[in-house]
Amino acid sequence: MWIALAALLVLATLWLMLIMPARSTKTQRAPFQNRCFAHRGLFAADQSVPENSLDAFRAAVDAGYGVELDVQLTRDKQVVVFHDDTLTRVCGVDARVDAYTLEELKAMPLFGTSERIPLFTDVLAVLDGKIPVIVELKSGGDWKTLCEKTLALLRGYAGDYCVESFHPLLVRWFYKNAPDILRGQLSEAARYSRAYMPLYQTVLMSRLLTNILVHPQFVAYRIGPKCLSARISEALGAMRVAWTARPTDDHMRLTRRNDAIIFEHYRPEPHF
Repeated sequence: MWIALAALLVLATLWLMLIMPARSTKTQRAPFQNRCFAHRGLFAADQSVPENSLDAFRAAVDAGYGVELDVQLTRDKQVVVFHDDTLTRVCGVDARVDAYTLEELKAMPLFGTSERIPLFTDVLAVLDGKIPVIVELKSGGDWKTLCEKTLALLRGYAGDYCVESFHPLLVRWFYKNAPDILRGQLSEAARYSRAYMPLYQTVLMSRLLTNILVHPQFVAYRIGPKCLSARISEALGAMRVAWTARPTDDHMRLTRRNDAIIFEHYRPEPHF
């Protein structure tokens, strides 16, 4: 019996070590605490104002929201703001974003509008330090170069920012190379990621078992029931970020249970 209890204690201690987050300072948290962030900018449900477009970011600034956006590289290593790995859904081109140069991408409209895939620098110019920004780094392609170039651009930006990614190695890169920047691990319940990820990766990601390497200061978790690892990680000090809230979600309940909310297609108060 005592051997079994000792074994359980060892396993529980190991589990806690694996999911332990890093602590953030009050100064790091302050720009993001109790804020609502427009998912990919304040874009229209019918994409008449496209997601991750300059118009969507201007609208978010005008409304006083923070923004969440996605960055990745072009073929000529320019940092652009775009979510999908491929251009299929947004531009109607069946190819990866990093298969084209920036100049080639400029010829492709977003959802048939006059908007084009923006440079990250152009988006930062629109934000102009007026609102905080959550920068998600996409993991496809040359992610190390993406980290290096994104960090260089952020260092030259006067506003408030933090970084996040689904890929633990990207978050770890910022832990090693820019520990002063607030960093977060994106995660979701295993049932979502199982469709596109091997089982072992699904388990590691959904249960936050890579925290021991990543040292995230916040966990951005998909809205819905949270696994025990996520709840314990939050109890141990990780900031609680919810994504992505929609009009059918209980916004007031989300504000009670989270420190920041990423939303789309409704207009909550910018602060809560």
